[in-house]
Amino acid sequence: MDVLGVMVGLALLFGLAMVALVVVGVVKAAKAVGEKVERHEANARRAVENATLKAKTFTKPGPQGQIASVRLGLRTSLDGTRQVLESGLAQDGQLGESLALLRRLDAHAAELDGELRILEREPDTGRIAAKLPELRERAERIKHSAETMRWAAQDRMHRFADDELNRLSQECENEAGALRHWDAPGGDGASRGGGAAAGGGAAGGAASGGAASGRPSPQRAGLTDGKSGRPSAEELLGLGDPLAKLAERLRKPSAGPSAG
Repeated sequence: MDVLGVMVGLALLFGLAMVALVVVGVVKAAKAVGEKVERHEANARRAVENATLKAKTFTKPGPQGQIASVRLGLRTSLDGTRQVLESGLAQDGQLGESLALLRRLDAHAAELDGELRILEREPDTGRIAAKLPELRERAERIKHSAETMRWAAQDRMHRFADDELNRLSQECENEAGALRHWDAPGGDGASRGGGAAAGGGAAGGAASGGAASGRPSPQRAGLTDGKSGRPSAEELLGLGDPLAKLAERLRKPSAGPSAG
């Protein structure tokens, strides 16, 4: 009974552990889906707001259009910098620090955008004319900081790409040079022996050329066993080419039964 109770307890514990794992997995999956939905919703809302601001810059002249233009330029600059930094983060970890600075800069931009949104609903045009230059100057400072990081990141990625391309080109040149060295280590002696053979016979010329150069001529690789002029094992056993021998026998005239 005690053994049975222990087994039942272990089975219950195992079942509870499995249920807990399933619950944790479901919660994490739901959280991930929720974050993804929120991110897509934020992107869609930002796209709608940008389109609205762009329309206001053309349809509302005067202070309203100017405020919309400042808000749109601020968003465009920050979004462009974020895209550049995030695209290069996988190859360059140092861009993570730039992203952290961009988040802090984005917080200031959000505060400024709120002030511009309030000023956009201000009915007093004199108040708008008095506050807009200061807010525009703040927006230009934020844009300049974001653009400075974006241009620096672009130059950094371009420099890294050039350095990598230069190293790769040099490796390709080295490999091409190695591939062009198809001659054997004794290729110089072989060429001298070949020149002597052209002047005084094949065998004697090669020998004299090797003696004149002070080192023996390299042995050329044969067709079968790597040694020129020596028959292979197949030829010694008479198994060189059975099909060729069969064809040769068929071509010979048959003597007939009366020849014996």
